[in-house]
Amino acid sequence: MTYYEEENEVVPELGMRIDLAENNYNDKNGEYVKLIECEEDGPGSPRRCSCSSVWCWIKLLLLLTCLGLLAAVFLKWVGPFFMDKEVIPIINWETTTFSHPILALLVFASVALFPTFLLPSSPSMWVAGMTFGYGFGFLLIMPAVAVGISLPYFIGSLFLHKIQGWLEKYPKKAAILRAAGEGNWFHQFRTVALIRISPFPYIIYNYCAVATRVKYGPYFFGSLVGMVPEIFVTIYTGILIRTLADASKEKHFLSAPQIIFNVLGFCGSVAATIFFTMYAKRQLKVLQKEEEVLLQ
Repeated sequence: MTYYEEENEVVPELGMRIDLAENNYNDKNGEYVKLIECEEDGPGSPRRCSCSSVWCWIKLLLLLTCLGLLAAVFLKWVGPFFMDKEVIPIINWETTTFSHPILALLVFASVALFPTFLLPSSPSMWVAGMTFGYGFGFLLIMPAVAVGISLPYFIGSLFLHKIQGWLEKYPKKAAILRAAGEGNWFHQFRTVALIRISPFPYIIYNYCAVATRVKYGPYFFGSLVGMVPEIFVTIYTGILIRTLADASKEKHFLSAPQIIFNVLGFCGSVAATIFFTMYAKRQLKVLQKEEEVLLQ
């Protein structure tokens, strides 16, 4: 099926003469209008334009290229300077002041308690990555995260009416959160996981979740699943910081394979984060529209 694109809107054929060889035509006013080819998978299915999908891939490639160049510049010049002035002194202070068991206890306590006081726990996760790596760092952070999302949930139940009044002041934002309290166990689990992946501040959601009547089971497991990508990226950031700090401390640059590996790892982490975030935002918009229809 053939459609025409004018002012970013695809309209059906209006009976105008088309020059198929040039893939365009002129309207009654003599203005040039671009002809594009779109496909339909079947009756009632949305139309897909090949040019838009190609342009999306081009933009993604350009974004990854820019991120790779920025990462290379950071690894080559900015990173060593920042490491010498800030990171290396902090790492030296940590290693000389605390043993590994004490440091693990501090990381666990901060990740578990900071969300209750609306404080970010990402720096503590960086420390876990720098000190313990992926394996033990992940095993250390996940139980702490479980505590960190549970305490605000139960504390928020004590201020249920105040939180509900706050949500009423922001109906559009609250529609997304209220969608988590609807449906069966799996629906609540899926919605909570999407909220965790989306850019919505998870520290605030810890307290708001109880006001949406989401049950603790789907809230707990959905939160853990939704926060796994963020935890992996944060641990990787800590490992990357430690790698740069060690290279700067020993006064030598990273080798070409190390730079390539770290740049690719950084770009892959960013690309995965962007992909999951965009997917979560699209799904949440659908849930928000459904919730707004039900409220009307």
